[in-house]
Amino acid sequence: MAPTTDSAVRKDGALLDDVSTTAAADSEGAIETRGIEPVPDHERHGRVRELFPTWVAANISVLLLTMGAALVVFNKLNFWQVLIVAGCAALASFGMVGVLSVSGKWGGAPGAMLSRATFGVRGNLFPGAILWVARFGWETINAVTGAYAVLTVLDLLFGIKSNSVLIVITLFVFVACTFLVSGMGRKALNVCNKWSTYLFGVFSVLVLGYLVVHIKWHDVFSKPAGSTAMMIAGIGTIAAGGISWVPTGPDFARYLPHSASGKKIVGATVSGAGVVMVPMVLMGAVMAVAAPGLAEAPDPVSFLGDILPTWLAVPYLITAIVGMLLINSLSMYSAGFTAQTMGVKLPRAMAVSINAAISLVGGLMLMLVAKSFLSSFITFLILLAVSFSAWIGVYAVDMARRRVRAVRYDAEGLMDTSPSSRYWYAGGFCWQAMTAWAVALIAGLCFTQCAWFSGPLSGTFVGKYGLGWAATIAISAVLMAVLPTPREQEK
Repeated sequence: MAPTTDSAVRKDGALLDDVSTTAAADSEGAIETRGIEPVPDHERHGRVRELFPTWVAANISVLLLTMGAALVVFNKLNFWQVLIVAGCAALASFGMVGVLSVSGKWGGAPGAMLSRATFGVRGNLFPGAILWVARFGWETINAVTGAYAVLTVLDLLFGIKSNSVLIVITLFVFVACTFLVSGMGRKALNVCNKWSTYLFGVFSVLVLGYLVVHIKWHDVFSKPAGSTAMMIAGIGTIAAGGISWVPTGPDFARYLPHSASGKKIVGATVSGAGVVMVPMVLMGAVMAVAAPGLAEAPDPVSFLGDILPTWLAVPYLITAIVGMLLINSLSMYSAGFTAQTMGVKLPRAMAVSINAAISLVGGLMLMLVAKSFLSSFITFLILLAVSFSAWIGVYAVDMARRRVRAVRYDAEGLMDTSPSSRYWYAGGFCWQAMTAWAVALIAGLCFTQCAWFSGPLSGTFVGKYGLGWAATIAISAVLMAVLPTPREQEK
């Protein structure tokens, strides 16, 4: 394994793609200045336990309540089936997040940067572009949900009804706050994640207690079971959110020292996500039994004002607003790295502004133009899972090979975008990785069925059971494994 360098350097006239010729130091203050360049060993002061609140915060979203309700209303599942679906979805999706996060410890760089070693310096631009565009959609969905939560609080407290002007103002304020928090960097996010975890945990317990007392549990447990096919499809829908975090997992592990335990990284990731995902999905399912119409509500938040008393709904929504702001901040934090890797010559904090602007425009279209939030959201989740899954299979096989051969990542090679780069392969492309990724992506779309289109293979077993994302991972991984092992350039 090549030693990690303290800065990106020029060698043999090679053009390094950082915004400056030296790596920005990781500030000990509130604002992180380091960009995509690998973190040198002497700056790796992170701790594995910091990942737990990170992944708790990444799942503090009332959308999980809506998704839990949808499992009951649309998938016709009962309480125990929803419990199984939520647990399997958390384990599958964030298990992958945890496993691939270990590469962040190996290379000390964001996932979008490390994948240069997988796809090649130029080849990485293609899957990177897909991931970047998909992240725009995820950030837009979260921004819209946060704005709806603010509108619901204004209605409950002051009787202020939503209108077009208020929607624009609310969404703009939410996106602006997200931009400011994400721009501050890792340390600020860690502090926010820690306290939001405590607050959301307290109010979630209060909501759970209220439901225990007021919900008619006989109606909950007497609901007949749904089909196995709907359970499997439900796992894919709930897991899609977690799958979208897989490529960014290394971003939050890059400050961990090489001695950090990989098993603990996976454990902290899965437990942090699961402790929120499972109860939230279950609460949504329980609420749906009491009020079946909530899964079809015009927005994903206002139903809480009908089910919970104002004294509980308002503080719960406020903590949820903070949570959704942090989700988007974490997403935009990683999106800044993706933008820099794609060639945007701006500091990470400024690169985030691109995502913020697109989230604002997309959010306005979704809130003012789209007829059904839930339909748009479910369709987006299906496409999101497939678009990220092709990357996951290829990256996982490459990562496994590096572990077996004890060849991790070369910091200088990652920063070097010239033909002398260790990861130049053939013309800047690793044809094996590109082939596996492209074939799997096309196959995954063929298995996909959603409101916008139906693939030619959507009527097969894989398509009917909503397993397009799983098939995409399997196809990309198998192809990458059977194709000849890529040869990196020797230095």
